[in-house]
Amino acid sequence: MGTKRAYRLQEFAAHTSNVNCLKIGRKSSGVMVTGGEDRRGNLFAIGKPGAILSMTGHQSPVECVTFDRDEEVVVAGAAGGTLKLWDLESAKVVRTLVGHRSNCTSVDFHPFGEFFASGSLDTNLKIWDVRRKGCIHTYKGHDRGVGVCKFSPDGKWVVSGGQDGKVRLWDLTAGKLLKQLHVHDGPVTSIEFHPNELLLATGSADRTVKFWDLEMFGMVDECVESTGVKSMLFHPDGRNLLTGTSEFLKVWGWEPSISRDAVDVSWRNLQDLSTRENKLLGASIQNSFVGVWVVDLNQCAPFSG
Repeated sequence: MGTKRAYRLQEFAAHTSNVNCLKIGRKSSGVMVTGGEDRRGNLFAIGKPGAILSMTGHQSPVECVTFDRDEEVVVAGAAGGTLKLWDLESAKVVRTLVGHRSNCTSVDFHPFGEFFASGSLDTNLKIWDVRRKGCIHTYKGHDRGVGVCKFSPDGKWVVSGGQDGKVRLWDLTAGKLLKQLHVHDGPVTSIEFHPNELLLATGSADRTVKFWDLEMFGMVDECVESTGVKSMLFHPDGRNLLTGTSEFLKVWGWEPSISRDAVDVSWRNLQDLSTRENKLLGASIQNSFVGVWVVDLNQCAPFSG
């Protein structure tokens, strides 16, 4: 019997009341930002207890957070619809942006531009220009809130996933809808672009993961989980998709759809995944606590040699 494939690295109280959201910095996989009912955004070094920085200024609970590409800025959306940008070096709010009429539920930074996207319970997706300090586009069309948004790696598209089960692809250059995919029977919980192919994976509370060809906009494959999909990540090799449900990490191949491995991880309310040196990090929330889990991918098929 070898070492455990999955273990809990740490568990700690991240806020004084419930934690609503978190994101791991994908550049380093060494930092994490959380948002809480206490109206704060807290910055942590993974593996260490105690916040490096506690960011205040929001007047309502923080419901979505993310880093920019260089992990120098955090954007946080609040229940009141306001967005704030914090510069981590100066530990100051550098922008406060208003425009959503209801809770901000998702945020994503553009891969290289000074832009970010936000989705809201008001059913809109907005694109914000950090330098111009304002909203430059509002995309409408979801029937319910926008729970997830993601820019394409080339920065030309943004995708929104709704609680209505729809996925909408928007062309940022033309400023209009490119395609609507009638995707899922439940809320869309996760969207991931393939790192170097025109392929999109969408995960949902309806227990399915679907793969979409972004040249023809057709579904090319589907994987069925036992419970809802919480978070997903393409492995850096580009040949495997890692999916997290409340009790498992699974490694999927597609065309044909095949479950290559399943690892028991009791991370329950999983929020985000990241990889570093063939280890997978998963972060989950429960009440005021955050749990960080590690899965050794070197002990998982097909990475175990």
